[in-house]
Amino acid sequence: MQSIIHLEGIRKSYYMGKQELQVLKGIDLDILKNEYVALMGPSGSGKSTLMNILGCLDSPTGGKYVLNGHDVSKMADDNLADIRNKEIGFVFQQFNLLPRLTALENVALPLVYAGIGRKQRTEMAMDVIGKVGLQDRSHHKPNELSGGQCQRVAIARALVNNPSLILADEPTGNLDTKTSIEIMDIFGKIQAGGNTVVLVTHEEDIANHAKRIVRLRDGLIESDKTQAGTLQHA
Repeated sequence: MQSIIHLEGIRKSYYMGKQELQVLKGIDLDILKNEYVALMGPSGSGKSTLMNILGCLDSPTGGKYVLNGHDVSKMADDNLADIRNKEIGFVFQQFNLLPRLTALENVALPLVYAGIGRKQRTEMAMDVIGKVGLQDRSHHKPNELSGGQCQRVAIARALVNNPSLILADEPTGNLDTKTSIEIMDIFGKIQAGGNTVVLVTHEEDIANHAKRIVRLRDGLIESDKTQAGTLQHA
């Protein structure tokens, strides 16, 4: 089975003057195509730093990161941006929608950067808006949508260019319990449809939706467990 994420000895340090602060101290991790993985850990465990490296938003200080066959650990920023746009769909806690654009226009935005023409963009965006159940709200702006609807728009935007990896950072952090469960159901359907989903959360009940939970502590992997009833290499 092909790894979509392969990490070898990933380290990340920050420097405060001459003092080195080690945040990640040698992470080895493989995530397979079509897995559903939750990254957990207390504040300061390194999970946000690891998320930024997985998302090609930051580069490791040392080690090797291969994303879907591309060694991204040594890439220049321009190439990283290119890989990020092609390979990764992001979903954030704050939704990060542009307020002046409609739901449809927000979803189509990555396709603008990819150079796809307007007619095809609209068709592709409407298709994924349908998948998250928001066809009837496609021409509404974010301030006319509920928090749950905004997060559905953000998920549709993450899916629109058919990335190999969906990265979700605390995607239910701003939502009530009922809406959180609805959003997690969407992620379950996305994974069932063939996508790889990596979720960062500090909430156990949210992590339990994933098939595998990787826990970090003090910049290292503390445990890596497949949930009962699921096979890691299924």
